[in-house]
Amino acid sequence: MSLAQFSTGAPSLVGDVGGTNARFALTSNADALTSVRVLPCDRYPSLSDAILDYLAWAGNPRTENAVIAIATPVLGDHVRMTNHHWSFSIEATRQQFGFRSLLVINDFFALAMSLPFLSENQRQRLDMYGQLQHGVKAVIGPGTGLGVAGLVPFGAGWQPVASEGGHVSFAPADLLELELLQRLWRNHPHVSAERLLSGPGILLLYRTLCEMAGVPPGADEAAGVVQLSRLGQCKVAEQTVALFSGLLGGVAGNVALTYGCIGGLYLGGGIVGKLGDQFDREKFCQRFVAKGRFESYLESIPRWLITAEYPAFIGAAQHLRQHLAQLA
Repeated sequence: MSLAQFSTGAPSLVGDVGGTNARFALTSNADALTSVRVLPCDRYPSLSDAILDYLAWAGNPRTENAVIAIATPVLGDHVRMTNHHWSFSIEATRQQFGFRSLLVINDFFALAMSLPFLSENQRQRLDMYGQLQHGVKAVIGPGTGLGVAGLVPFGAGWQPVASEGGHVSFAPADLLELELLQRLWRNHPHVSAERLLSGPGILLLYRTLCEMAGVPPGADEAAGVVQLSRLGQCKVAEQTVALFSGLLGGVAGNVALTYGCIGGLYLGGGIVGKLGDQFDREKFCQRFVAKGRFESYLESIPRWLITAEYPAFIGAAQHLRQHLAQLA
């Protein structure tokens, strides 16, 4: 990651806040991220409390600027998280910590911004057919929720386009998925893609498939479902992970069509990496291109898995760099 000098050399705070964990690091004109720490969101009453704890742990450095990527829409000064109870004023938080600048951006805005700056060892091809082209890129990633964003070439650089694409309506592609949707409608009038393609979604998918198969669930959390699948101890768990992989491919194909992302479709978020070899890449790619007359169009789009440990930091830091350069 290449970062321009941040003001007088004092480190800047970089945050990546999801519904489960808040990740923080420091970056400065040394072109590096340091003091990375992951904090469980449930441990803190507010974002400010988490930042205070992090800065104390890091030795209370004199930070001048900060950028926080957060898993929620950012539409004004007041920010309220979608999948967590934290809410705050950007300006009040800036004043509390004495930052010259505090940028708060959507977490997938940051993830999209990272895409051109990922090194070869920070991404992995999921297909062998798509041709690399310069053009719009897009990223989708299941975690506590389902994030979606695009990245558009803009002059000599790039402009991220945040979205709430994870909340589009789930669309079944066969009779099994239609029955699944009908059962989910009993408790969820709107079944979004995120309802199934997320950590909580894996568990919901598993429980519903168990109900359809007439067998009792053998796990009460997503990690347990994945473990049952990995050990080959539950056919429904194996079906769940395979179906999850295919459904994600179908929604990713929708994202690729919507953005026209000839520059590549990227998979991010925390879930796919945790699935490891349980993630069915073949099913993902099959459903990705299964769009009738546009199958050949989608086959031409390269698909990547982001393997960088903290990619949102990369994009957030680049965004802060650009902001400070405009102020210079």
